[in-house]
Amino acid sequence: MHEIRAKSILSPRNGINVYRGCTHGCVYCDSRSVCYQMDHAFEDVAVKVNAPELLEDALRRKRRRCMVGTGSMCDPYLPLERETRLTRRCLEVIERQGFGVSVLTKSDLLLRDLDLLKQINQTAKAVVCTTFTTFDEDLCRILEPGVCTTRRRFEMLKTCHEAGIRTGVWLCPILPFLNDTEENLRGLLGYCFDAGVEAIVNFGMGVTLREGDREYFYAQLDRHFPGVKERYIRAFGNRYQCPSPNAAHLSRIFREECQARSVLWEPEAAMDWLMEFEDKQSGQQLDLFS
Repeated sequence: MHEIRAKSILSPRNGINVYRGCTHGCVYCDSRSVCYQMDHAFEDVAVKVNAPELLEDALRRKRRRCMVGTGSMCDPYLPLERETRLTRRCLEVIERQGFGVSVLTKSDLLLRDLDLLKQINQTAKAVVCTTFTTFDEDLCRILEPGVCTTRRRFEMLKTCHEAGIRTGVWLCPILPFLNDTEENLRGLLGYCFDAGVEAIVNFGMGVTLREGDREYFYAQLDRHFPGVKERYIRAFGNRYQCPSPNAAHLSRIFREECQARSVLWEPEAAMDWLMEFEDKQSGQQLDLFS
C-alpha cells in the first residue's frame, strides 16, 4: 500500500472510493481493466488519506441530501481498513451530515461498523450489499481467495437485516463452464431470500472481459482449471460480453424465483432502489443524483 492525497472524493453520481486497487484477488475482477488507467500495481493499494476531510467538504456543499455509494470500483473493507479506519471515518461524516449510504463489500469487516450504519438508518437510509458468485465454498476460495466465503457473506447480510439495515445482492459474475448451473443459482438465491434481501442486481448470466481483466482471468484459469481458457477462446474470442450457454434457462429461474418473493430483480428497478434516498425525519424520498 501507499498513501496519497486525493484532490476530490465524491463523484458526479455521489460515489466514493477511499482506496484504489485491491488485495482480494478475485480472478474475474473488472477493476483490473486497462481502461481505468491505474498508474500503479493493482495490489499496491493507493490509500486516500484525506478522504474523510474531502467528503465532509463535498457533502457540506450539496444542496440536498442524498445517498452516498461506496464499493463499485474498490472494496471499502480491504484488510488494511482495520488499521486505516478511513471507511469508518467516512461513515461518521455521512451520519453527521444526515446523508444515506449504500455499501457494497465482500468483507464481513463491515460488521465492525454496524453501530454507525444503524445510526445512519435512524434518520436516512443505510443499505448493505454483497456479491454472490458461487454457492460452492471450495470453488469460492479459488475464485475469490482474499475474502470471506459466500456463506460468511450470507451471515453478514442476515445480521444486518436483523439489525434493521436493508440488504441487497449483486449476483455476478456467473462464469461460463465454472458456476453457470441451476444448482449454483438456486443455492445463491436461497441465501438471498433467507437473508431478507430486497433487491438482486444481475445484468446477465455471464461475465464481461476486457484488456487487463481478461489476461489475469485467463492466467488463473490455466492455474486452477486447465483447458477452460481454451473453451472461452473458442466460445467468445475477444468479446466483451461472455454469456453462459445456460443463460436463458438461468435467467428464467432467476426471474420467476424473485417475482414469487417480491424481490426486485429488473436491473433498472434494483438500481433505483439502491439510489433512492429516504429522509425519515420528513418522510421524503429523493433520487441519488439530487
